Amino acid sequence: MSRDSTSKELNDAGEVRRILIVSHTHRDEAVAATVQVVSALTQAGVTPVMDAQDLDEFSPHIDVEQIERLGTDVSATQLEVAIVLGGDGTILRAAELLRGSECPIVGVNLGHVGFLAEMESYDLATTIERVLRRDYTVEERLTLDVVATCNGEVIAETWALNEASVEKRRRMLEVEIGIDGLPVSTFACDGMVLATPTGSTAYAFSAGGPVVWPTVKAMLMVPIAAHALFDRPLVTGTDSELSVRILPENIGPGVLWCDGRRRTELPAGSIVRARTSSQSVRIARLNAAEFSNRLVQKFHLPVSGWRGARREGTV
Repeated sequence: MSRDSTSKELNDAGEVRRILIVSHTHRDEAVAATVQVVSALTQAGVTPVMDAQDLDEFSPHIDVEQIERLGTDVSATQLEVAIVLGGDGTILRAAELLRGSECPIVGVNLGHVGFLAEMESYDLATTIERVLRRDYTVEERLTLDVVATCNGEVIAETWALNEASVEKRRRMLEVEIGIDGLPVSTFACDGMVLATPTGSTAYAFSAGGPVVWPTVKAMLMVPIAAHALFDRPLVTGTDSELSVRILPENIGPGVLWCDGRRRTELPAGSIVRARTSSQSVRIARLNAAEFSNRLVQKFHLPVSGWRGARREGTV
């Protein structure tokens, strides 16, 4: 069926249904999964949508005439839902494509941990079926608005779903961290992670930060290898502003990364400020499992005593 077909994708109510497909572009299993999703959607009378990068990558494997281009044929605000095939990095790319829209994301894990992903690759057929039935709930995930300035001039205005990290380039950074415009501490470190609860299981976790349930309204500030007596992670409310200032006497620049995707060079004297954003990322949930269960499954946590017996009351 072509995009111009008279049997254009209409449901019983006469509406056009469009579902975005975002896929990892360099994995064999992603190719197979993408072909399966495109086929299932078109057979169900739903319009598949892909961004230009994905469509070009997968054009040898799919009929591009069946697919609309995001940003050319259709905008993100016209999408019903996004099916993301890959790991957390692919989901972060989808969140970037969908910024400013209300389109929810269903993640199908083709990676390693895939903490943001809702389903595993062996559940793909079930995932497609339930998405077509709109059989899911939606979680609103907090994001950060991030502004970097130097000498009073804005050098970056960006955002993050997981974290904004201020990192060294070569030498350690001398930083001053602050909350709500007030300095809290000064020390040398490899960097600082400013994270959301969603990001608490990502870079912030690797840096020694706490795991924060997604439903908690909070922001995290986690030092990376700090040379300080007080180097504990800090957790604030969502009304706070977090700041990291690279001291002017610092030797060499730093770098700002947001979700490991958006990069800004930070000269000495730069200040990075992060606040909660009014724009959330919507994650579609197909399972009613508690976050505790996801934590156990994704990190393979032991829930049995050393004698092997499962403790009463555990998952």
